Amino acid sequence: MRFDRLTLAASAGAILVAVPAAATPAAAAPAVPRFDHVVVVMFENTDYSTVKGSSNAPYLNSLASQGALFTGSFALTHPSQPNYVGLFSGSTQGIDGDKCRSGDLTRGNLGQQLLDAGLSFKGYSENLPSAGSTTCSSGRYARKHAPWTNFPTVKGAAYNVPFTQFPSDFGKLPTIAFVTPNMCNDMHDCSLKTGDGWLKSNLDSYVQWAKTHNSLLIATFDEDDRSSSVNQIYTVFAGANVKAGYQSGTQINHYTVLRTLEDMYGLSPLGGAANKSAVTDVWARPGAAEDETPTTG
Repeated sequence: MRFDRLTLAASAGAILVAVPAAATPAAAAPAVPRFDHVVVVMFENTDYSTVKGSSNAPYLNSLASQGALFTGSFALTHPSQPNYVGLFSGSTQGIDGDKCRSGDLTRGNLGQQLLDAGLSFKGYSENLPSAGSTTCSSGRYARKHAPWTNFPTVKGAAYNVPFTQFPSDFGKLPTIAFVTPNMCNDMHDCSLKTGDGWLKSNLDSYVQWAKTHNSLLIATFDEDDRSSSVNQIYTVFAGANVKAGYQSGTQINHYTVLRTLEDMYGLSPLGGAANKSAVTDVWARPGAAEDETPTTG
């Protein structure tokens, strides 16, 4: 035992009393880990219960086993477009439909926040005809599912690129990348099974790399398939420092996910994200993920 003080306590003579030193408090771990890379993928129009445990979504369910599933995840509204814009900017920006926008939105957004902080952002869209294109649609590409194209500083060719530019060397990814599958592979026009297979084929190699390279995948959906008031969706985090097999019952929505991304990099929360708390319960202690006990919610 170490002693940091000998206390004097007597009038007739000195009596030495050993007083144990106060324990040095351990440094508090950050509430949200700071990842080197995060990839966010959003799918379309599928209810939580349709995905959870489905034989048509083996890969999405395997991600829940490899990482953390949110059993209380909800979209913001209906239809699709305002959910995308909300996740990217903290507000639906008055958008209440899927019509392709002709004007720019000038409020803050996650992409610009990252750039202002000296970090990096890029949006990868499957079947985007060319880098920087602002076309409303091209084949199975739909601009309404690429929210960064609404913001003038992050819609140019440096930030708005076809998915064919997604690097095979994942270390070359930006700090945060948004990935938008085409209208078939995002499950809008095609099946859950199709989208699930696309995710495995295109991003499983990233997920496995992420586990040992301080990186993260977030897979989620824009809204459910019922235009319901419940609007529950499937959201999963997989990668480094995530509790494997963990099910979080914490209620979250797209603003919560945005707040979590902002807290990762010390960014000020935008709009509705300011009223949410970042996700904190899914993170494993570094090097101790095997010690965490999966829970259900």
